[in-house]
Amino acid sequence: MSTPRRSSRSGDRLHTVTRVATSSFVAVVMCAAAGSTQGAAQQPPALVSETAASAGAPAPETVRIDGEDYPNPLRLDDGTAVTTTAQWEDRRRPELLAEFREHVYGRSLPDRRAEDFEVTSTAFAGGTRKDVEIRVVGPYGTESVEVTLFVPETRGQPRGTFLMIDHRGSVGDDPRQSSGYAPVRTILAAGYAFASFDLDDVAPDDSRGYRRGVIDLFHRSDRALPADAGRAVSAWAWGASRVMDYLQTDADIDPERVAVIGHSRSGKAALWAGAQDTRFAAVVSNNSGSTGAKLARRGSGGVGAETVSRINGAFPHWFPQSYRAFNGRESALPVDQHELLALIAPRRVVVGSASGDSNADPEGEFLAYLGAAPVYELYGLGDTGLSSSRWPPRRDQGFRGPAMSYHLRSGGHGLTAADWEVYLDGDLFSR
Repeated sequence: MSTPRRSSRSGDRLHTVTRVATSSFVAVVMCAAAGSTQGAAQQPPALVSETAASAGAPAPETVRIDGEDYPNPLRLDDGTAVTTTAQWEDRRRPELLAEFREHVYGRSLPDRRAEDFEVTSTAFAGGTRKDVEIRVVGPYGTESVEVTLFVPETRGQPRGTFLMIDHRGSVGDDPRQSSGYAPVRTILAAGYAFASFDLDDVAPDDSRGYRRGVIDLFHRSDRALPADAGRAVSAWAWGASRVMDYLQTDADIDPERVAVIGHSRSGKAALWAGAQDTRFAAVVSNNSGSTGAKLARRGSGGVGAETVSRINGAFPHWFPQSYRAFNGRESALPVDQHELLALIAPRRVVVGSASGDSNADPEGEFLAYLGAAPVYELYGLGDTGLSSSRWPPRRDQGFRGPAMSYHLRSGGHGLTAADWEVYLDGDLFSR
């Protein structure tokens, strides 16, 4: 993939995320001269927080991210500032979920827990492979989702479990697999369990056949879907939750330590799954780009990145028809992707980008990551782990805060051994 062109707004500068009100403001500015190509004196990063909005005070509609206006995640629909975790969880979080469902990802399928599991276990040197069939019943039929779960032989339960939404169909039965995409052997050796399902089992990644699978369990196949009904990405996220239904019943793993992970299109689904389903302790988005971790309002980002219009045109089965109303009109969206990342708080959010992945706009993913920090700060978890907010951050280094993790890998679009090295060493299930 070609090296991204430098945006006119890019370069060696500091990114700021600022919320401004008439009589008070909250500024979140990660400041550091570290890594500057100008040879400036090194200074430690500083988190500057001025007078925050008081309880019951009005909040501005927008925040400033990289000098541009974005929706304020800490503003209730009635204009009141969100100043407590109770306000966030009881009021603001449901408001944002409703906005994303209405305008971006579509209405989800019914939250019907899967209860019928058929499990076949096969021992191998160093662990066990479980082939799990999850049967899901809807008003118009029954479908099965196949899950492969590798559990390492450990004293007690594994360190955690990675649940992959697999869009390549390349995770096989062999625990010795060592591909960069799904290095099962490496994951098991690190003490983690690894589960995966093929998203085609849930909704085929096909604009003509995506309804086959679970969507037509809940919608009559001879009728068009409502314009605001979720399509494939929403169904894949829903499928991850059905796998979580099973994982909660498996005594060999800790259901409190499950991370849902996805790359590219699956990264979009992983974020949406984690935003909705608080059972996931961590959410890993790898190169998820447009309608994933990338800010929508950046458009092409000056590097030719995928936009709302382009993604809806190229993949008309991924998102609801209602999302098309924002083709070329991203500024009219009532939400943006920093708020999607914020919906994962206070659980761990992990954003992995690649420096040469211009289509996914790694800078736009970086900015969304910064933009989610004020919500994490409600919980005292706003430390992003970054040594500087200067773009680009140091490549090939994992940055870990108490509940936020980020890295920028050298190279192009892909899920690689280098990415997995960061995820496995990132201690994702601890503060």
